[in-house]
Order: sequence, then C-alpha cells, then structure tokens
Amino acid sequence: MKFRVLILILWVGLLGSCEKEQAEKEVVEGKGSVEFKALLDSYNKGTLSLDPIKATFAGLKEYNADFPNYLSKSYKDSAIAFYQKYQNELKGYDDELLSPSENMSKAVLEWECDLMLKELSFRKELMPIDQMWSKNLVMGQLASGQSAQPFNTVEDYEAWLKRLDGYVIWMQTAEQRMKEGAKIRLILPTSLIIKVIPQLRPMALTEVEDHLFYSPINQFPNAFTDEEKERLTTMYREMLVDKLIPAYRSLYEYVSTDYLDQGRNSSGINTIPNGDKYYAFSIQKYTTTTMTAAEIHQLGLDEVARILAEMEKVKEEVGFEGDMKSFFEFVRNDKKLMPYTQPEEVIDGFNSIRGKMKSKLDDLFNKKPETKFVVRRTEAFREASSSAEYNPGALDGSRPGVFYVPIPDATKYNVYGDEALFLHEAIPGHHYQMSLTQENDSLPDFRKTLWYSAYGEGWALYVESMGKELGLYKDPFQYFGMLSGEMHRAIRLVVDTGLHSKEWTREQAIQYCLDNEAESEASIVSEVERYMANPGQALSYKIGQLKILELRKKAKIEMGENFDIAEFHDQVLETGCVPLALLEDKIDNWIASKDTLEP
Repeated sequence: MKFRVLILILWVGLLGSCEKEQAEKEVVEGKGSVEFKALLDSYNKGTLSLDPIKATFAGLKEYNADFPNYLSKSYKDSAIAFYQKYQNELKGYDDELLSPSENMSKAVLEWECDLMLKELSFRKELMPIDQMWSKNLVMGQLASGQSAQPFNTVEDYEAWLKRLDGYVIWMQTAEQRMKEGAKIRLILPTSLIIKVIPQLRPMALTEVEDHLFYSPINQFPNAFTDEEKERLTTMYREMLVDKLIPAYRSLYEYVSTDYLDQGRNSSGINTIPNGDKYYAFSIQKYTTTTMTAAEIHQLGLDEVARILAEMEKVKEEVGFEGDMKSFFEFVRNDKKLMPYTQPEEVIDGFNSIRGKMKSKLDDLFNKKPETKFVVRRTEAFREASSSAEYNPGALDGSRPGVFYVPIPDATKYNVYGDEALFLHEAIPGHHYQMSLTQENDSLPDFRKTLWYSAYGEGWALYVESMGKELGLYKDPFQYFGMLSGEMHRAIRLVVDTGLHSKEWTREQAIQYCLDNEAESEASIVSEVERYMANPGQALSYKIGQLKILELRKKAKIEMGENFDIAEFHDQVLETGCVPLALLEDKIDNWIASKDTLEP
C-alpha cells in the first residue's frame, strides 16, 4: 500500500492538475478489479464448500464425496460467520470504481448475504424433512445413478460411499432435531407427515438388492474389472446393511409413530412460533420485493378474475354450454385428452413439441444454449408427490439439462397443458435461462449457480405466454392449458397467502383451487401441500412474470420501432438470476442507452 501511495504522489507531481483525478481512478480501479474478482472467487468456493450438493449439480466433481451436517450448530455458526465476513468486506469497494458488471455482482452479493443471514436467524433445522423439498429426497434422486452424481469410475463409486457416511449422520441428526422441534411445536402439519411416511418406508424396509441406494451396483461400467466390482459390491452392501438402512429404519419408525401423533392440525406457517416473521421473510426471499401478504393476496384475486374472463372465451370457442366449473370438470376427465397408455408416449409427446417450435426460436432469441437437453420420467420413489421439474446440466456440459415428468399412471395423463409445461420447464424456459447463465463466461462463477425464484420462475412463466409467437397453442385446449397454467400461478398468490397469513385450512385452499382451475383433485392436493411445506415459494412465479411483462411493455413503448424482442430477451437472460429490482434497473439503463444513440 505504501508503494502505491508513493507512485501516486510521483504521478501527481508529474501530471497536470486536470489529470490528477484520472490517475487516482486508474490506480485504485486496477486494485479494485483484481481484488474484487478475487473476492467473488473466494465467495464462490466458500458457498460450494457450504453446500457441496449444489456443487455436484453444477458438475464440480471435487465436491462429490462431501456431505456436511447441515443441521448441526457448528455448521450454522460457520455459515453465519461466512456471510457476515463477505457482507463486511463488500463495504470496502466503492461503486464508482467498479465496472457496471462488477457493480451488478456487488449488488447481488449484498442481497444474497443479507438474505442468507436473515434465513439463518430462524430455526429451520428443527423441521428438516418434508414431502417435497428436503435433503433426503435429493439424495434419493442422486442414488438412482441417473442424476447429477456420476458413477463412471471407481473413484466416483468411492466418493458416493464417503458422501453416504455424511448423509447417515445427517439423518441421525434430523431425527434428533425433529424431536427438539416437536417439543416447541415447530413441527409439520399432520397431513404432510402422512405424505413423508411412504417416502421413508421403502428406504427403511426394502432388501439390499432391491434398494434404491444399491442401484449403482446394478449399473457398473463395462470397464470395471471383476475384482473392482466385487470389492465395491461388498462395500456398498456393508454401507446399506450396517449404516444407511438402520438410519432410515430409525427415522421411519419415529416419523410414523411419535412424530405423526404430535403433528399439528393447522396448515399455515404463521401458527408456529415466530411464524409470522418467517412468512414475511419468505415473501422477500421468493419474490425479491417488499410486497406484503395482503398486497399479494389482492393481486392474486385480481389476476384470477382477469384470467377467468379469458377462459370464458375459450369455453365459448369450443362450444361448451355449461358453466366454467363444469368446463373444468370436463377438461379434467375428457378421455380425448388422455391419449396415452405407456409412459414412453408421454415423453415422446414432449419431444414432439420441441420440433413444432424449433423454427420460431430464431426470431425471438439471438442466443441459444449449447448444453444438451433430455426429457425423463421422474423416479418412481418420488413421483407420486412430485410435480414436473427441470434440473440444470453440468457447468462443463458433461451432463445434459433434464426435464423430469411424473407419470404415475400414463392412462390418466392429461395432455391439455403440455405445450405450456414444456415451454416453462424446458425450452425456452428453465433450460434456456439456466444453461445460458452457466455458459456465460462474463459472469463470475458464483452467479452461474445462483437461484432467485422470482426471476427464474418468473421467466419460465413469462415464456408460457409466448406460445403463439412460437407457433403453438393452435389447439384451443392447449391455449386453455396455458391459461390454466397462468391461473394456477395466480391462484397460488391467493392460496399461499391465505394459508400462511389468513389461517386458511388445507381443505379451504383445496376447494378454492377446485373452484377456479381445471387441475385434477389429486394434483391440487399435492400442490396445496407443496405450498404448506415451503411457504412463499409459490408466490415467485406470478410476481416475476408480471415484472418481466411490465418491463417488456415499457421497453416497447419507450423504444418504439427500435424495440427488438430478441435483444430484450438477451438483456433479461444475460444477467443470470438476479433480484427483480436489479433486473428493472438493468432494463431501464438499456432503454436509456438506446435513447442516447438516437440522432
């Protein structure tokens, strides 16, 4: 530092006074850029160590053996210290001395540290398992051998065994934490515990050879020697018999007896200790806004009314003479909309949608991902409680992005929403959004795996509205499927806030959905229980979609003939996931920069 000051003094003595400010800026700017990049790199490595499962999904193999005890006090303390450290260090960087891209990274990192510290102030570790989102479900997915955890080499197989050692400790701790939580009423609703039990049962009671976690042994690469296969088979058998299955059995026995008996009758998070504050935090986390539950509830009611009017037009177009509720029932049960008999036909149907719109993508997008993409059926152990989802490909392109579709019964699979669903989960929804982010070399690594639901899910819902631009929705039932999807997300604004801030019951929420959308009752029940398990997450879709639509409309009005839809999409996608306020600032700056270029 003394050397830099001396150089600066010498420069100032040699340069004229008009050049002094520029010299100072160049000296500090060089320091800022180099040190700021190092800060971001250090932060990224730290987050991967804190969450090595995230690293595995990103395709970073060096973390594949790790599974920290996310539920321990030491882990929580280290996470708090980590985010406080970077929160404090960011204060040392002057916005004026960073590039626009660096300023965006700084703003994102400030938001992220603040958000994580707020989240860590709550006792989430006392409710570590649910039917939808918890670590045990992710581990089951990885154990299948068909997900992000690689099983290509002997080292891969050994890494998974080491990870299972950590996972066993996590399960044992989860049981302890649930007992602690039950004592102070930090416990799941009974209706959700009932859904967790059948997920744990096969893990606790299945024989080794048929166990999900034994799957890699049945998928040995051909290159493995007989000696390697025999050694690994013995090691996996010992892991399951001596450690994994006993841990699952203990957890299953506790959840299916004492935990179930103590489950709460209430549905909303506001009924547990500190629940109101947690829900307010969840709204901020998932919408990246300052909106209140009351504001979101009213917005949802308004959107439901608007979309319902559009649905009436489709009902008239197809000549249905009953009321809308009868039309919902008709769409739910029309056998013409259930054409399949085998799961493979569902997968083929989605692949055909991709072909229909391929030629239109060039008009709407300048950039397309290089990461490969596949459609797969959701694994059997979790598909009964799952909805369709997308898992991103590896950062290095070695693993494709995967669109998972649950198909519990192909003969009852209704296709009316498939075009909109494909746009959302696959192309140009999550696959474009996540893959282009991962492939963007101008972004620091920590932003390539960052996830803000309002942006990510908002983008995916936004592209559902582009179906006609992409040559889809020619069938009125597919267009109705798009409206149904949008209605589904509008209903979420009403139901999620109803459950968690207005003391709605599970049954009241289910009935509201049945009255206003065409989803099957089984699907609606699963969805409502999803909202119960993760308060606030369901709000992100519609809030994000409405913001992107607002920004598109604003840009089109202000730019007039200079508006280019493909360039607008570039602007939205090139940032990766960011809070909505930062996205709005970016689009405003883009509009202003175009105005300055006008003669």
